[in-house]
Amino acid sequence: MRYFLELSYNGTAYHGWQNQPNARSVQEVIETALSVILKEKIAIMGAGRTDSGVHAKQMFAHVDVSAELDTETLRYKLNSYLPKDIAIHHIFKVKADAHARFHATSRTYLYRIALQKNVFNFDNAYFVKQKLNIENMIAAANMLLSYSDFECFSKSNTDVKTYLCNITAVHLEMVDTELHFTITADRFLRNMVRAIMGTLINVGLGKLEVDDMHRIISSKKRSEAGYSVPAKGLYLTHITYPESIKL
Repeated sequence: MRYFLELSYNGTAYHGWQNQPNARSVQEVIETALSVILKEKIAIMGAGRTDSGVHAKQMFAHVDVSAELDTETLRYKLNSYLPKDIAIHHIFKVKADAHARFHATSRTYLYRIALQKNVFNFDNAYFVKQKLNIENMIAAANMLLSYSDFECFSKSNTDVKTYLCNITAVHLEMVDTELHFTITADRFLRNMVRAIMGTLINVGLGKLEVDDMHRIISSKKRSEAGYSVPAKGLYLTHITYPESIKL
């Protein structure tokens, strides 16, 4: 029987979502907890692979078990066993072929930029001291909607078969003293959002013109795009699935 776990985590202490041979991952910690509680070897499959230090306000993973689960009891036991930086929100049964990664139809990420020094958010947002031209950043961000090949924002030497992504929404807004950038697409390349954000910051600083975004994307060269901003400001916030996967 297959179940979906809906969870969130603060990624600060982890070397990303996916299991690593010599580093602690979110996946490893959850699999260990499930194996102890269910008294059988458990493996899970996540909806994506967040990098080291990246957070998730909403993540899904599927798990196969040999017997029917009391989902509320399991959720309670997991939250009692897991460390304080991982929380399980829901567990629900799905069809046998439902896949947390391949059946996801869209993903949304948030990047937080602190525009003022704040002693309460330095671990959760990227502080930019210089004044940013937010109007130019918005104009450059909107250009993303006109393209589908984002090789210029992909981490080098990746094993992906295609650099095509369907970006359906971008939004840049002030929230108190932070600038929040949200982006939704059917899929994301490794390091893509952090590279886009670094490029937009360079536009905001005047190091790049708004129209340079066309040149950068068309070049398909990572070296043409901006720097990769720190992981601590990046959050996976929403994943959507078709209703048909549920029982």
